[in-house]
Amino acid sequence: MGILIRKGRIVDAASGIDETADLYLDDGFVREIGNDLTPREKNDRIIDAEGCLVMPGIVDLHVHFRDPGQTQKEDIETGSRAAARGGVTTVVAMPNTSPVIDSPDRVSYVQNKAEQVAPIRVFQAAALSRGQKGEELSDLEGLAAAGVRAFSEDGKSLMNARLMREAMKIAARYDIPVFDHCEDIELRGDGCMNEDENAKRLGLPGICNAVEDIIAGRDILLARDTGARLHLCHCSTEGAAFMMKLVKQSGSDRITAEVCPHHLLFTSDDIPRDDPNYKMNPPLRTRRDVDALLEGLKDGSIDVISTDHAPHTAKDKSGSMRNAAFGIVGLETSLALIYTELVGKGVLTLRQMIEKMCLNPARILGIDAGTIAPGHRADVIIVDTENEYVIDRNTFVSKGKNTPFHGWKVRGKVKYTICNGKVVWEDKK
Repeated sequence: MGILIRKGRIVDAASGIDETADLYLDDGFVREIGNDLTPREKNDRIIDAEGCLVMPGIVDLHVHFRDPGQTQKEDIETGSRAAARGGVTTVVAMPNTSPVIDSPDRVSYVQNKAEQVAPIRVFQAAALSRGQKGEELSDLEGLAAAGVRAFSEDGKSLMNARLMREAMKIAARYDIPVFDHCEDIELRGDGCMNEDENAKRLGLPGICNAVEDIIAGRDILLARDTGARLHLCHCSTEGAAFMMKLVKQSGSDRITAEVCPHHLLFTSDDIPRDDPNYKMNPPLRTRRDVDALLEGLKDGSIDVISTDHAPHTAKDKSGSMRNAAFGIVGLETSLALIYTELVGKGVLTLRQMIEKMCLNPARILGIDAGTIAPGHRADVIIVDTENEYVIDRNTFVSKGKNTPFHGWKVRGKVKYTICNGKVVWEDKK
């Protein structure tokens, strides 16, 4: 059965398409874009997209599905369903689970479970070191053979520079990117928010920018030395943005970077009180940092917008920021927030948003995604960009409800998510 999407505004950054037209999908692929298309088979589904945006499915390079071992927070099924609701058709799951994803059999566990329960495509990143202890490398060759699309120590940094260099050399051999959580853990200490006047106001220990910048700088140099593909995760500082500008000016396309919606839409000034919903790692920074990140998105030195979707139980996110877990959820809010706050306010163009959320991350993974040009995989979302609604964490599909965006008014509700030519989310309200 094919799907005929009628009269939507089709925008595709890869091909430059931006027009009101029909889109025909069949057998998992985009077959045709044109005017007044008709069904090819009598049982083809017809979707009226008039007044809506039709764009590629989002590729999120950075999510935590907590499976195995922490499924009270999230699991592959709930996480992938939350992704589908948010218009995300491909994710990369981080390896800091219990046990850590550091062996081919554990990668197989995720892949097999995802095939059974996930409505979207789930790729698993593998840990750089065994147990993420930073003492010896995982079997990176075996993990590459098992089909991982990224190596990462996410949740922490691999502090041993010699070990990191060796890991990058192996990653370069297999042309698998290293997704880099940049955090000097010794320098961070017991910090729980940005080190500034707001930390003093709240009486909380701070995390300075150098915590991130030192490791980012080290690993950029190691990547240049080894030829590895390096992707800086959840950049939050002016320093990281500056370093990426220098990287791009040097002509390198093997070093990329992402930023998350919360690091673009909040500063530490927005933390009203000691509230764990505003605790994330890296922390919310200053206006100067946010402006540098936005400039990096606009000029192309920062390539990707990802969520760092990090679900926790209510208990884990209660009490003081000093003791609560780091992280917020984001899969069900990222598109609406970026569309409303950046595209709607003229900070990014619609095409730039699609580049950052769809096309560029697909290119980093080396997969057929991020475009809806004919001949490509049919990962398509239909988005109502006109009607305003309120983010309500109580309606989230994710097990995690930990968000500081509860109550925000936004536009950009996903009406349909189509993955591999199948409708995997339909908003019936």
